[in-house]
Amino acid sequence: MPSITSEKITSWLERFAELVAQNKDYLTKLDSAIGDADHGANMDRGFQAVLAKKNDLAGKDIATVLKTTAMTLLSTVGGASGPLYATFFLQAAQAAGPKTEISPEEFGTLLEKALAGVIQRGKAALGDKTMVDALQPATESYQAALKAGKPFPEALEIAAHSAEAGMNGTVPLLAKKGRASYLGERSIGHQDPGATSVNFLFQAARETLA
Repeated sequence: MPSITSEKITSWLERFAELVAQNKDYLTKLDSAIGDADHGANMDRGFQAVLAKKNDLAGKDIATVLKTTAMTLLSTVGGASGPLYATFFLQAAQAAGPKTEISPEEFGTLLEKALAGVIQRGKAALGDKTMVDALQPATESYQAALKAGKPFPEALEIAAHSAEAGMNGTVPLLAKKGRASYLGERSIGHQDPGATSVNFLFQAARETLA
């Protein structure tokens, strides 16, 4: 039975930080069309601050790694993305508990709790043109894959593809939440930056956790 160690969780966060840094300008460009033009810069600043605490997190349990990530993002990331991503990682930390390794099934529970936290915090639903449009299908497809008996790496692959499809699916949607909702019909035709960063989150998971 494969397990996900706290070291792998740290590697996941490192790879996500790397993808955010590489795509910082792209995320900001997407956000400039329907938001405050700061998603890329904000996320990069937050995760560089998380990376700065890497040495402090060595040998810590999964909950500590995730909670530290959440609190760091909360204190360094502005806009809507800071509180939402902080909520994601804080709920994930509570689901993980004081363990140094978890099973693929426990990781699924972690994702479900994190998704529920984001939905509650942002008051967003599927189809509202937010990060939920990538996060919810990725989480649900991961859980479905595991329940169908798929191996862990394949479940992660399926989740990553679902996140990407969800991200792409935001383009024709009318924004119903956040700054983008103020644009009304003009929000149609633009890819949601939050869903895009979630796509990178699951891409990083696929590359590191298995």
